[in-house]
Amino acid sequence: MATTPAGAPRIHTPASVIWTIIAVSAAASAFIFWLVYFHQPVDMAGTQLAFLPALNGLLNGLSAICILIGVRFIMAKKVKQHRTMMFAAFFFSTLFLVSYLGNFALHGETKLPIAHTGGVWWTYLLLLISHILTSVVALPIVLITFFLSLTERFPQHRALAKYTYPLWMYVSVTGVVVYLMQAAIRR
Repeated sequence: MATTPAGAPRIHTPASVIWTIIAVSAAASAFIFWLVYFHQPVDMAGTQLAFLPALNGLLNGLSAICILIGVRFIMAKKVKQHRTMMFAAFFFSTLFLVSYLGNFALHGETKLPIAHTGGVWWTYLLLLISHILTSVVALPIVLITFFLSLTERFPQHRALAKYTYPLWMYVSVTGVVVYLMQAAIRR
């Protein structure tokens, strides 16, 4: 457990804030699940905004790059640059989420023209499942980590960021890999 320096006020994080972030994250995940599996897509032919999957891959990649640079900055004690990169990563992740929701609202679930057997299929499926499950876990953790930073609860922020970094990086990188696999299979 992190301790505060002598004389420094201890900042308490209200449990209600954390539970609100978790509830909002759960609601967002439930909405995405509904959108992917139950919502009737608007453009079944995939002709409207067909660039969205590529944009999603790009935004995930930019997020991963910003996360990596941000972590390097904080390791070098460059707090201002770290903060800038983490806000950029958050911005790209937010744009990704908007684009992702738009893509699913328009086109629905991605149907790949391959048999559901063989090494490529199982590799893709396992990667996709791990990406989805990790993203559900990462969302509230990323939001809580940002909350702790924005409210200057830096000891708690540092403690949680050790877990946030690998989760967020994994989600961003596997998002790119999933997109590339989908693009390669569709060719």
